[in-house]
Amino acid sequence: MRYMAKTIAMILAGGRVGELGILTFYRPKSTVPFGSLYRFIDFPLSNLMYSGIMRVGILSQYRSSSLVEHIGTGASWDMIGRHRGITILPPFKGLNASDWYKGTADAVYQNLDFISAHQPDYVLIVSGDHVYNMDYNELIEFHRDMDADVTAAFVNVPLSGSSRFGFGKIAQDDERGGRLIEYAEKPERPISSWASMTIYLFKFDVLKKVLEENAGMDSHEFGRDILPAMLGRHRVFGYKFKGYWAYCRTIKEYWRANMDLIGEHPRIDLNRWHLRTNLDHEAIRDMGPAIIDSSKASSDPVKDSRIYHGVRIDGHVERSILFPGVHVGAGAEVRDSILFFDTQVGTGARLNKVITDIGVSIGTGSTMGAAGAASDISIVGMQTRIPKDITFEDGVNVYPRIGAETFNKKYYERGSVIKQQGD
Repeated sequence: MRYMAKTIAMILAGGRVGELGILTFYRPKSTVPFGSLYRFIDFPLSNLMYSGIMRVGILSQYRSSSLVEHIGTGASWDMIGRHRGITILPPFKGLNASDWYKGTADAVYQNLDFISAHQPDYVLIVSGDHVYNMDYNELIEFHRDMDADVTAAFVNVPLSGSSRFGFGKIAQDDERGGRLIEYAEKPERPISSWASMTIYLFKFDVLKKVLEENAGMDSHEFGRDILPAMLGRHRVFGYKFKGYWAYCRTIKEYWRANMDLIGEHPRIDLNRWHLRTNLDHEAIRDMGPAIIDSSKASSDPVKDSRIYHGVRIDGHVERSILFPGVHVGAGAEVRDSILFFDTQVGTGARLNKVITDIGVSIGTGSTMGAAGAASDISIVGMQTRIPKDITFEDGVNVYPRIGAETFNKKYYERGSVIKQQGD
């Protein structure tokens, strides 16, 4: 722990992921809600807090208002004080879009002055949008023991879908990992089963040197450019992480990771992780306890689900994730779904494998989705109002902020996309 005061963390939190579609129209991926209460960025922030790393820069760019609101003062993660704090770091070099961050490496490069002001020995760079629980002290200890210039963290993944990850071939110097022999970013064929977690620990002087070298290049990514260029020139090591990790780049991955919170033996144990969040965001702190009205609900109104304060259930909820402020009306059924803050499900409505964004209203008697493992996930954008008695097959995408008057049909087939006129 004597080294923690000399470690500063930089969180890459500003990007939008197209594969998450409607969920990132108005927010960066780092603030997408997760697990009935939290946001993606709560995971690295909580990891940093419990690891004793209390000086944090958050690299923000795309639609950052929700990120700024969620971070607040940093008090939710105990990061207020003389030698601790969270700083939001937007692009600042110029006034034009071309002066925005041009990649993960450029984002850190533009903020070398911020890092230098704190005179760290080590700089820990992490993504703000992955689901995992890690004690960064163990990574730092491995880095120090190996006298590494940079240590990248890797996790064992199935070999299918290798074109989506960076992969490392790691020598087995000890049980924790070893020298990084080879690295390939999103290869057609994986070189190993160890995928990059986008977590890098640098000696600061080395980081400064490699970023300055990269500044004149055409591409500025840690995985694609910095790490491969360091192999053979620096002491580059791979740390093997053995715990749970979810990437959540696609809707299916996002839905699956949320479902990993429920079941008889959930893969994610948030009680053990002690995850922190900002309870002032969305006024969560002011909400009353959840209410389950057994006089209106079925004999088993909530089954294998996660709910939080402000939820009211008068119908039936099964294998679902409900955020604060959700109301499920009498006779309504919600299955295998994720309902964000303040979603209102009308009387007798039925949802199967649906994700609703903040402030969505589902009209009385409307149905969306289909039961079964083969069915596709449907998504409803924030503040959309679906009128009564509308039927949607599965895999439907409804854009944000669409009023009830837009729905001019009673039936929408599988895979339909509903937009405002002119979109």
